[in-house]
Amino acid sequence: MKEKPKISNAVIKRLPRYRRYLKELKKKGVDKISSNEFSSLIGYTASQIRQDLNNFGGFGQQGYGYNVNGLYNEISAILGLDKQYKMVVVGAGNLGQAIINYTNYYKAGFLVKGIFEVNPKLIGISVRGVKVLDTDELENFIKTHGIKIAALTIPKDQAPAIAKKMAEWGIKGFWNFAPIDLHLPDNVTVENVHLAESLMTLTYNVHNREESENE
Repeated sequence: MKEKPKISNAVIKRLPRYRRYLKELKKKGVDKISSNEFSSLIGYTASQIRQDLNNFGGFGQQGYGYNVNGLYNEISAILGLDKQYKMVVVGAGNLGQAIINYTNYYKAGFLVKGIFEVNPKLIGISVRGVKVLDTDELENFIKTHGIKIAALTIPKDQAPAIAKKMAEWGIKGFWNFAPIDLHLPDNVTVENVHLAESLMTLTYNVHNREESENE
């Protein structure tokens, strides 16, 4: 079997942004767009856009540009969003519930099948129609339902141990909101989302801009 070319993470991280802008263009009834027009809209250079998309075949036509609906569908397929993924959320506190509401709102191919918690005050409540279960039921649930993706919204001292067990039970991808990097086997993908670090990046830029304006 022919080995797929290695695509850089920088390119992959730009694809959801392309998809988001294409979705807005679809809503506005735009049928086609050139790389230059897309550049003005999204902020990347036209050559960067063409280079990124050429990694997957290009999709554009000389003198025409890109078909908006076609490119949206192609990028959705590249990202794996042309099919549905069953996922669980571990941690039913405020952040966990926010993630569930967010996922439900966007419906981008993710179906929350289970929510798990250790706090007895939260076990038994429902979030978006999904009942919060005790984490003691997690192993059986993952294996029974064939769950491959998990969102972790739990304290950092709990995350490494539970993630290791869940990987052994069959989880292949973690959306990790715990403030700690997870180190798991190579066949498990981890997307660490550090909200505090993102906020600190924001404050750095605000602080430095203010200093520049005051000089």
